[in-house]
Amino acid sequence: MIWFDGSVRHSPTLTLEAGDRGLTLGDGIFETIAVFGRVPFRLGDHLARLEDAAQVLGFPLPRATVEQAIADLVAAMTDDHAALRITVTRGPGPRGLAPPAEPRPTVFATLAPWSPSMAFQPIRLVTSTIRRNETSPLSRIKSLAYLDNVLAFQQAKAAGAGDALILNTAGNVASTAMANLFVIQGEELVTPPVSDGVRPGVMRQLLLGVVSGFRPAERAVEPAGLGEANAVFATNSLRLLCPVTALDGRALPQNDEIVRRLSAILRDAVKAECAADPFEPE
Repeated sequence: MIWFDGSVRHSPTLTLEAGDRGLTLGDGIFETIAVFGRVPFRLGDHLARLEDAAQVLGFPLPRATVEQAIADLVAAMTDDHAALRITVTRGPGPRGLAPPAEPRPTVFATLAPWSPSMAFQPIRLVTSTIRRNETSPLSRIKSLAYLDNVLAFQQAKAAGAGDALILNTAGNVASTAMANLFVIQGEELVTPPVSDGVRPGVMRQLLLGVVSGFRPAERAVEPAGLGEANAVFATNSLRLLCPVTALDGRALPQNDEIVRRLSAILRDAVKAECAADPFEPE
């Protein structure tokens, strides 16, 4: 299901101008939002992050249009849960790098199936040869220039893993191709800082802001530290929390109690905001 130009369409196609900079230059941004019980989860955080990303690229976010697209797609849902993606480009422009003086952003949104089986699943990682450039503003936003992540993910799948560990140019942990990374070290809940080339994920923000029995800390994480942690896990908006069981074929420490405790925090947040628990047996 697609929202474009003011209406919901069941056709999988839409018409964009050939000069749309999202197509020609990757000049745009996106957000992926989980919808539980027909309520977009952490919608305010996602919209704020989208607005921040548009500001980084230097064009105005048509927020009212974005909000209308989300509302219309949710109203048209036939299932209770879904994955919703919002895409915003700078819009059409003349040939060349210089952006138009008065951008006309293009907004479209898609709705795709989401299943509880997507969340809380353990994953194995392999270290990608592709490095995150922590000096680039794009390292901290979800831009349409996403091919480093695509190629890193392809490397992981070719190696039989579920996701790729991406390091920055200093050799420290940045993230996985799809998610933020956390380690439990003693009584601390540690995640790499944004300055290390990290996108400030919505689930990352949620966990850092709740009382979980651990002290939250943002600091550089070396790859060797993953094998010395009490537990390692990844977070994103659709998969919520995924324990990391292995890195480059070597088993990582597991702590089921820690994973259960943090997973319960996310489930409780979903229930409180969306009045739904997709993981409760029917």
